[in-house]
Amino acid sequence: MNYLKRSACLILLFTTLSCVSKLPVRSNEWRQLFTGNDLAGWDTYIGPPLDSNGKMLTQVPVGLNNDPTAVFAVVEQQGEKLIRISGELWGGLSTQETFKNFHLQLKFKWGALSWGQKRGKKKDSGLLYYAVGKHGADYGAWMRSQEFQIEEGNSGDYWGVAGGIESIRAIKKSEGPYAYDPGGTLTTFSATSAAGRFCQKRGDAEKPSGEWNTLDLYCLGDSSVHVINGVPMMVLVNSRQLEGGQELPLEEGKLQIQSEGAEVFYKDIQIRTINRIPEALLK
Repeated sequence: MNYLKRSACLILLFTTLSCVSKLPVRSNEWRQLFTGNDLAGWDTYIGPPLDSNGKMLTQVPVGLNNDPTAVFAVVEQQGEKLIRISGELWGGLSTQETFKNFHLQLKFKWGALSWGQKRGKKKDSGLLYYAVGKHGADYGAWMRSQEFQIEEGNSGDYWGVAGGIESIRAIKKSEGPYAYDPGGTLTTFSATSAAGRFCQKRGDAEKPSGEWNTLDLYCLGDSSVHVINGVPMMVLVNSRQLEGGQELPLEEGKLQIQSEGAEVFYKDIQIRTINRIPEALLK
């Protein structure tokens, strides 16, 4: 091959590689997890009834797919079909399918009602991901998982549920909890770690109570990003779980939406497979 031909080939190769590196995240088409008609593809689980102080009245849960008071229901508002979670009893609405390497998007807004120990306080729910194992493993209501907190003013926080463990860059506030900071120290959060199992988000992008918020959750391998209304709240890495005294990877599981003492509505729940997390979110 002469010099001119060789040079032309190299230019073509580098041009191709440059274009490939700028391609958008490859993903499958969005798939709806809530059709608007019913809760097909989901299971309900309700834990033991609680008194006004949040103490269990019995150790016996209401159970799986047994929902006599319609804690989880499909309702219609202004011509739209929504999932209503009353919050009256604690439990979860879980996908029957497990997921990994995904981008989940949903919309949520708060209702007017609150119950028990949550009455008059910040309304609370939560998105549990990589949910595995038994129902009711945490507080008699939820599966082992990582939690994307959904709570008034605190949406985007992290909780480790029933043995969930994450590593997050965080700083310890002089008064208060650890909080996510991209320049902070990589810290382990779990029920048994020195830092505890809670890490506060950075910033606040939630809309006023009663307005719809968009939640995006990106999960790839052992990493995830919590996003509220287009604003990244935190980056989490090295997802794992405590099982039999050992730390094991936790990179696949069900999705579970919490009922936790407050009325909340969900819609437009959709998911797609991804091959990487957008770089802008990781920064």
